[in-house]
Amino acid sequence: MPPTKRASFNLSALASRAAAENGFATDTPPWQATDARSSGGDGEVRDLRSLLWSSIDNAESRDLDQVEYAARESDGEIRLLVGIADVDAFVLRDSRIDAHAAGNTTSLYTGVAVFPMLPVELSNDLTSLLPQTDRLAVVMEFVIAEDGAITAPNVFRATVRNEAKLDYESVGAWLEGRGPAPDELVRSRALEEQLRLQDEARGRLREFRRRSGALEFESIEARPVVVAGRVVDLHVAAKNRARELIECFMVAANGAMAGFLSAHGSPMIQRIVRTPKRWDRIAAIAASFGTSLPTEPNSPALAEFLATRKEAAPERFAELSLAIVKLLGPGEYAVLRPGGEAEGHFGLAVHDYTHATAPNRRYVDLVTQRLVKAALRREPPPYSDAELIRIAEHCNERAHAARKLERFMRKAAAAALLAARIGESFDGIITGATPKGVFVRLLAPAAEGRVVRGEHGLDVGERVRARLLSTDPERGFIDFERLG
Repeated sequence: MPPTKRASFNLSALASRAAAENGFATDTPPWQATDARSSGGDGEVRDLRSLLWSSIDNAESRDLDQVEYAARESDGEIRLLVGIADVDAFVLRDSRIDAHAAGNTTSLYTGVAVFPMLPVELSNDLTSLLPQTDRLAVVMEFVIAEDGAITAPNVFRATVRNEAKLDYESVGAWLEGRGPAPDELVRSRALEEQLRLQDEARGRLREFRRRSGALEFESIEARPVVVAGRVVDLHVAAKNRARELIECFMVAANGAMAGFLSAHGSPMIQRIVRTPKRWDRIAAIAASFGTSLPTEPNSPALAEFLATRKEAAPERFAELSLAIVKLLGPGEYAVLRPGGEAEGHFGLAVHDYTHATAPNRRYVDLVTQRLVKAALRREPPPYSDAELIRIAEHCNERAHAARKLERFMRKAAAAALLAARIGESFDGIITGATPKGVFVRLLAPAAEGRVVRGEHGLDVGERVRARLLSTDPERGFIDFERLG
């Protein structure tokens, strides 16, 4: 198969076509003021604009879903407030916009084009927690003890004002002593102290999660770097303390939300990761490093193994993370009725967990927001169990389609990047081994393709040397042969 010339290849057009082929609507209906509900109909709204809220996100992001604020209590505990964009206030159930969001269920990030779940005038403006702007929010409040345990969860509505939009890279570099303080912190000593306190809260939550058996991984997803319409690189965002801070806060907030709904006798859509079916392969990988895991799946034991390997060989941890993530499998949505038994989230080592922190980007989070508001008004849930089950099943199917689309676009971008390197050899790690094929992820650049020669006997987690045989960006094909 001859390589495709990059000069004649339009990734953005391919992304639109691929999204449509995977059943996604790429054009959102226009938002109208009649789609908004009266905020007075949802009960008390506290005025918390005086608090020093801030957000941390990607530098280019404008669909800001959350803001954070921390306060030290007299006994040394830290009170954390996470404000989530009140999207439900602007998206009426069963409106055209709601129907579109319910159909797609998620925003699509293809690396070369973004297809938002909601109209940009909402997600990037009216419901986005932009800096120096008053916004409605649903606030999750809880207390973090010195040992990282979470107590006193509470949920309420409020008006907030984001004082500073910060980004992962500059805040992470500053917290880790690798770079100067962001300009916003230089201008405000109070904001600097606020971020220091939030980082202390991160440390407590991270240590508690580690003891509980939460699994820590390095980032493995690469996004294309496009200059003048050409793919020039594949970039993997490195994990840092700023990303870890937001991850810890969102895990805690989603857990607190699940606890709130459960305490109010409300059904919910939980996010679960089932016990891994290929634990035997995970155990075999651990054994190759001299570690013996229990015969039955055990998240604390796996977490300890991962932490040990990260400390022993940090330069190889990303490829180990990749192998374990692939063997764990994706998360899924499941409905939990009042009094029911939760299946839990194996990777996060939590029992009750929902998605509530990204209503601009995920439909389940918008549904959760409506369940919360009904609970606050002490009204029956706005969805029946049967409706929630249908939503969860559809979100699972669409999540699978979104992963397929995003994986295809990563491969298309990688194929365009590698088109001029046919015949070269690369180091890689096997990421999939099924009757449908064997797949390898290159260590550099972070491209993934299929092993079409010499693939027999390979399994997930094995490191290989592979020669590039051909690329086809239009079909997202990258073919390799195994060497040695």
